[in-house]
Amino acid sequence: MATGAVSRPRQARIGGTQNPLYDEHRLPEIDRLRGLVMVLMALDHMRDFFDADVMRFSPTDLDHTYPFLFFTRFITHFCAPTFTVLAGVSAYLYGVKVKDPAALSKFLAARGLWLILLDVAIISPIWSMGWGRVELSTLWAIGCSLVALAALSRLSPRIVLLVGVAIIFGHNLLDGIHAADLGAFGPWWSLLHEPGKLPFGVPGGVLYPALPWIGVGALGYGIGPLFLKPAILRDRTLYLAGGAALALFVVLRFSNLYGDPRPWSVQRDSVFTLLSFLNVTKYPPSLLYLLVTLCGAALTLPALARAGKRIGEALTVFGRTPLFFYVLHLYVGALAALALTLARGYSLQDVAAWAKGGGPPPEFGAGLAGAYVAWILIVLALYPLCRWFAEVKRRRRDLWWLTYL
Repeated sequence: MATGAVSRPRQARIGGTQNPLYDEHRLPEIDRLRGLVMVLMALDHMRDFFDADVMRFSPTDLDHTYPFLFFTRFITHFCAPTFTVLAGVSAYLYGVKVKDPAALSKFLAARGLWLILLDVAIISPIWSMGWGRVELSTLWAIGCSLVALAALSRLSPRIVLLVGVAIIFGHNLLDGIHAADLGAFGPWWSLLHEPGKLPFGVPGGVLYPALPWIGVGALGYGIGPLFLKPAILRDRTLYLAGGAALALFVVLRFSNLYGDPRPWSVQRDSVFTLLSFLNVTKYPPSLLYLLVTLCGAALTLPALARAGKRIGEALTVFGRTPLFFYVLHLYVGALAALALTLARGYSLQDVAAWAKGGGPPPEFGAGLAGAYVAWILIVLALYPLCRWFAEVKRRRRDLWWLTYL
């Protein structure tokens, strides 16, 4: 995402040489949080590729899951909301840097459309296994939020903040409207609010309806001015907001009154009752899902500002090359999982048959433990490439198209 200008200087040199990871135009804690999100997201995707249970049941299906699998999935819930809200923050900071509303709108629209195109042309083949299906997921959602911000950015940040809050708190009022009841308009409703089919009979589907994610992006843009204030004031505000969001989550979730279409209930033991309480809806992201995940982002960012040098710089590398890492880790992970499958004597036809129904045999894949090993290895393997690309982006400011990567 675009970087933002800030009013306070940052250390740009270490040991007399330019440090590619810090400059006066960026807030390292934003890059660190974005980098942490990318690393956690990779865990979720390696679970998709290497744990055969993903083809048998959802990790949040309380009738089949187990606590370690559930929490592996739950921790990665924080990724998409955090990345989207940071995209909104970065959009605001980029606007402060360029000081040209028209240029900001043009950039956000172009950036958003580019992400949507990437989701359709580059990312969909991963999830559809090259079957010519279009699966609209994360990049689609973030792209839609940026396209919406291209228009909303002409308003004051306070108004954009109110729009974002209204969407986040109000979109669950639309849960009773279903695409199946809307006839020909149904697929268009799926683009906005309910996962489902694509318009015009295009093969595939919508996993990330756009409306709630537009709200999250608007929220990020609306709180953008907070990141121009002194760090102590910003952090205090984030702690208060994060604590308030967590308290509201607990109250609303406990009451089962509003905020998520899937109520919690007492289960067979206390652990699974806790899992039920935390089992909030991601598709589309419910109010309660966004409260608990965005509260985590608000509470984590100040801590990352004080992270140690090694951890801070490692996270910064991934945070400054998020799209590069996102595409690369998906293809590397998918190819590694496919190589493991073929090495065990299975064929591409076997994989296609499993994906269409029934699931693979029990011995397929590497299990959840193997998914963790693959996650660690792939993150370590991609770190040097991401560091190299971060340096390229820093040096080649003359190449405008690098801002889209």
